[in-house]
Amino acid sequence: MAFFDHMLDQLARHGLIDLNINVKGDLHIDEHHTIEDTALALGDAFNKALGDKRGIERYGFCLPMDDCLAQVAIDFGGRPWLVWETEFKREKIGEMPTEMFLHFFKSFSDTAKCNLNIKAEGDNEHHKIEAIFKSFAKAIKMAIRKDPFSDKLPSTKGTL
Repeated sequence: MAFFDHMLDQLARHGLIDLNINVKGDLHIDEHHTIEDTALALGDAFNKALGDKRGIERYGFCLPMDDCLAQVAIDFGGRPWLVWETEFKREKIGEMPTEMFLHFFKSFSDTAKCNLNIKAEGDNEHHKIEAIFKSFAKAIKMAIRKDPFSDKLPSTKGTL
């Protein structure tokens, strides 16, 4: 699925993430499980990589792209939640069903144990989802960055 690959490339490039994903899915049936399982594995990898989360900024982005504006707010605070405020007028972008975008981010949120609040508006559907993925990458980059002034847990509760 070339478009999904393109979106994952955006995540790696704009999030400054060394990302190498190899997926063997059941594309002969449809793309649902492949996209869902990729998001679940990616979220789990982030959750494990962040460890106890000491010293991370924790939060992270707003990104314009031509006619579109995408906002992705993330909190690696340990509780999964997704707010999705965007609609698509097309059934597919490339070969990827637009209904799978919400599912991708929900699956990521579940296993990364993070809050995601995603909003996008605009007319060009390709630009809209690309802006979301780029904004998602930037939000992750901001949130996982180490605070140079503190190695403390970014929480007053004592745990994340």
